[in-house]
Amino acid sequence: MSASGQARDISAPLDLSVAPADVVGEFFAEIALAAGPVVMAEYGEGCQARAKSDMSPVTAADERAEALILERLRAGAAPIAIVAEESAARGEKPALGGCFVLVDPLDGTREFLSRNGEFTINIALVRDHAVAAGAVYAPALGRLWLAGRRACACAVPVGASLPPAAARRPLKTRAAPRAGLVALASRSHCDPATEAFLAALPIGERRSAGSSLKFCLMAEGEADLYPRFGPTMEWDTAAGEAILRAAGGTVVSAGGGPFLYGKAEAGFRNAGFIACGDPSLPRRLGHA
Repeated sequence: MSASGQARDISAPLDLSVAPADVVGEFFAEIALAAGPVVMAEYGEGCQARAKSDMSPVTAADERAEALILERLRAGAAPIAIVAEESAARGEKPALGGCFVLVDPLDGTREFLSRNGEFTINIALVRDHAVAAGAVYAPALGRLWLAGRRACACAVPVGASLPPAAARRPLKTRAAPRAGLVALASRSHCDPATEAFLAALPIGERRSAGSSLKFCLMAEGEADLYPRFGPTMEWDTAAGEAILRAAGGTVVSAGGGPFLYGKAEAGFRNAGFIACGDPSLPRRLGHA
């Protein structure tokens, strides 16, 4: 039985275009957990990286995890467009409809290579240019976040199954204080525009974190905002945004408009954004 109270017929492919968002979040969580042992096997062996055409690093962990995730998605879901990081790097361009899946098999490859544990496996569903469900798994930390209409988190050791709904902790963002904001910044990618933005705010504490963990920390109520004006890709942000939004937060573009997905013509590259736990914070900051 899923958290939505509906039993899923695992003998029939899941139609992601119409399935309840909470059911989709659980489906993605199960697949992310299945990819955990693959990533951690490479982590334990200390695999080396090579540079892709854009000079970003890729490892065997990225490629092996993506292959498993794609296999599980295609086996368990009705045919749907899937945009996955390593497939996209090879030039694969699926035809997008109003509903598609975004996959980052190893978000935070630099964190993986530096061996700090702050890397995640991300899977998200996009419907009508907005995130609808997602799962983020940090295998080295043994932590899982999943979301559809609701967001929740739980501890899951590598190789374990998805815990039942009763064992998951509901997530809710916090109201942002007027002063003393807790800001999150990328551990490996912090550009001058982001630094200037943070310098102008009443920041009481600044924390660094890798990968999609920043979205998840806000969903946990542990921080208030995460600005990012440097480049990211849609698969970097979608699952984390799904967790944050389902917990009560929001993400807006740097110019204050909606943060949209499906930008195939731009190679799925995002513009700058501001993620906030308190949905009223962008307006207070003049970005709504």
